[in-house]
Amino acid sequence: MLVSDFDFELPETLIALHPAEPRDSARLLVVRPEEALEDRHIPDLRTLLRPGDVLVVNDTRVLPAELRGVRIRGENRAGVSFNLHKRVDAHTWRAFARPAKKMGLLDDLELGNGEGELLRARIAGKGDTGEVTLEFELGGAQLDEAIKSHGAMPLPPYIGAKRAVEERDKVDYQTVYAAEDGAVAAPTAGLHFTEKLLQDLADMDVAMERVTLHVGAGTFLPMKVDDTDDHVMHSEWGEIDQATVERINARRAAGGRVIAVGTTSLRLLETASRATGELKPFVGDTDIFITPGFRFRTVDVLMTNFHLPKSTLFMLVSAFCGLETMKRAYAHAIANGYRFYSYGDSSLLHRAAHPEDDA
Repeated sequence: MLVSDFDFELPETLIALHPAEPRDSARLLVVRPEEALEDRHIPDLRTLLRPGDVLVVNDTRVLPAELRGVRIRGENRAGVSFNLHKRVDAHTWRAFARPAKKMGLLDDLELGNGEGELLRARIAGKGDTGEVTLEFELGGAQLDEAIKSHGAMPLPPYIGAKRAVEERDKVDYQTVYAAEDGAVAAPTAGLHFTEKLLQDLADMDVAMERVTLHVGAGTFLPMKVDDTDDHVMHSEWGEIDQATVERINARRAAGGRVIAVGTTSLRLLETASRATGELKPFVGDTDIFITPGFRFRTVDVLMTNFHLPKSTLFMLVSAFCGLETMKRAYAHAIANGYRFYSYGDSSLLHRAAHPEDDA
């Protein structure tokens, strides 16, 4: 399909720079194919979900992965910054560099926020589109702690270009159930949940299951091709263990629906279902690229924020609900002032039927 098929006019004023307060007060657009749209709010999940359903959340924790410092080349020093986006090994990360043109192989780096000992690294590799490979002196847990100490929360470029990182982002840009360090972008649909709302859903027999997909900064990369067939999807590391699979499958067998909280949870669930058509344990990288025509095997309902024009995420929701349905939903959202993207409002999408579902 043409990337232009997924374009629409989005006023910049609708890209939210801060989340709703409290976080579960955001709006929620309920979308069912071939049915009327419903304007609701996040707390209405208490009536929109059913006993026996299972929420599948992504428990990745966002690392404060924006690092600033200086590049050292002989006597010359220059200010630089990096957004870490994928761990390679205990000592090594891939990162997007600014200004990338000033970086050279084996340049030494001193990174830090002025507090404590500097974080030292060197540029061990340089790729296209401003990507570099950083090799740190520290490794493993020591490196993780140093990154947390010196790094800032890596806000999406659509927010970071309009305001500076604030202290409140350390809380706002993290889900209440975040547990596994490794993401450099939040699984943003989950930002709407409070502990109280999760407890209320548990009390009505809506289960919550955790999976882990470490969201990479590649999720923000723009499409640079005209045809979706030519796009190379970024990869992200994820895991679903045997016990989680068994509990999800038991809920499904009893008639419960699988509600994926966020496109990251959905991508991992559908990756783990792809080989056999049934949900199985999975661990490793996934580069699944979901566009219209994809046959969903596991997820029945998707909770997700509103995405940008011509993005891989708008393609995913169009595959899930139907392109015309999503164009209608987004036109409604824009006309009614819904807030878009990471800190914006949310939607509850019900899966469209696939021609092979009854085969």
